[in-house]
Amino acid sequence: MARKMLIDGEMEKTNQEDTHYDFDLFVIGAGSGGVRASRFSAQNGAKVAICELPFHPISSEVVGGVGGTCVIRGCVPKKILVYGASFGPELEDARNYGWELNERIDFNWKKLLQKKTEEIVRLNGIYKRLLANAGVKLFEGEGRVVGPNEVEVIQLDGTKISYSAKHILIATGSRAQRPDIPGQELAITSDEALSLEELPKRAVILGGGYIAVEFASIWRGMGATVNLCFRKELPLRGFDDEMRAVVARNLEGRGINMHPRTTLTELVKTEDGIKVRTDHGEEIIADVVLFATGRAPNTKRLNLESVGVELDKRTGAVKVDGCSRTNIPSIWAIGDVTDRMNLTPVALMEGTYFAKTVFGGQPMQPDYNHVPCAVFCIPPLSVVGLSEEQAIEKANGDVLVFTSTFNPMKNTISGRQEKTIMKLVVDAETDKVIGASMCGPDAPEIMQGIAIALKCGATKAQFDSTVGIHPSSAEEFVTMRSLTRRASAGKPRTNL
Repeated sequence: MARKMLIDGEMEKTNQEDTHYDFDLFVIGAGSGGVRASRFSAQNGAKVAICELPFHPISSEVVGGVGGTCVIRGCVPKKILVYGASFGPELEDARNYGWELNERIDFNWKKLLQKKTEEIVRLNGIYKRLLANAGVKLFEGEGRVVGPNEVEVIQLDGTKISYSAKHILIATGSRAQRPDIPGQELAITSDEALSLEELPKRAVILGGGYIAVEFASIWRGMGATVNLCFRKELPLRGFDDEMRAVVARNLEGRGINMHPRTTLTELVKTEDGIKVRTDHGEEIIADVVLFATGRAPNTKRLNLESVGVELDKRTGAVKVDGCSRTNIPSIWAIGDVTDRMNLTPVALMEGTYFAKTVFGGQPMQPDYNHVPCAVFCIPPLSVVGLSEEQAIEKANGDVLVFTSTFNPMKNTISGRQEKTIMKLVVDAETDKVIGASMCGPDAPEIMQGIAIALKCGATKAQFDSTVGIHPSSAEEFVTMRSLTRRASAGKPRTNL
């Protein structure tokens, strides 16, 4: 079949004399991005194959599973545990709402773990069916690139089979990293944390990003003593500083022991648990030590450099252009393996645009502006657009900042001392809202709607003219009419 591909507005023509390939597209990695790209490419008429390692909740070089990190050992199971952890404090809050509860409330970790596993097994099956229904051929095994148009699949029994493909897409995601400190083998990563046989009573977490603060909230909500150690003054580097301070205050308010400007120097196994030593000379005994110190692109076993694909020398990420194409014209890459914006919905966007560009005749480049995101700590943080610091750094003129801090109505009865904070960042010259953030209950649900407004270029005047829903926290976003502060461009960023 003659096929056409549009890249940068130029048509690449094929005809019947072209080399015959086993597949039009071969995808390595069946996570969110890879599954989306393969399905949508098949819907555009391409003959598609995809390979993935066999399913297991804890990933390694030889196990993985259709659905990838997000579905099996990331966003989905983590959110299930966040829901589970939220019930403990909610039950306490319920007392002032008239619910007479026994003094002792038991929590069954093993039951939640079983339910979580059942759900990810169900989702793994759904993803496999989605591929089958789209006509995508699924191979179970390890894929590696052995030529610009050739993929080798190492099957479960060790045999190797090679397939040719006009296009190869790398979508192998990323993997949790461990810092190189003495005793590091005693620690776990987020993979294992989602499948622990026993709920820890004492936990030490190293890291200040999404995963660190989320697991701190999960374990604390389930009753564990949690010590959170991170290098900066505040957790969540890269987010709005004011919001970071609120998250830190909330974590501390819920009983998490915060250790800013702290790292771990050694882990030692003892009869009482794992002895954790910090660079300040502190010693903490823990049942579990979680390393939440970042992830690295999963490229080591793909043989990419041997076929000439350029990788980032520091991170190992696959280098791509705006259309997700590598320096080898037939090889492409999307998702965390490219280390651009490492979020599941972004990988889905990149997979969609890849399929449209290569097989749909619609060349499209992903737009990374106004991508909303959330940190599912308790309560959660969600943002879209620029932080105050980023806005000031990028602005040509003044930046207007509007904030609202209040006690949510639910807390007025429960007695919980935990403020919600909202912020809008506005370009003074154009009146456009260029950033929004919120820390408080339901923040991610609210921010998804705010993201549409920012994507459409909404102005502060349009926010102000919108009628709110009362009583709700969300209405604060359309009633913040008093300016909190005005900032001039070029103000130095903080080093928190």
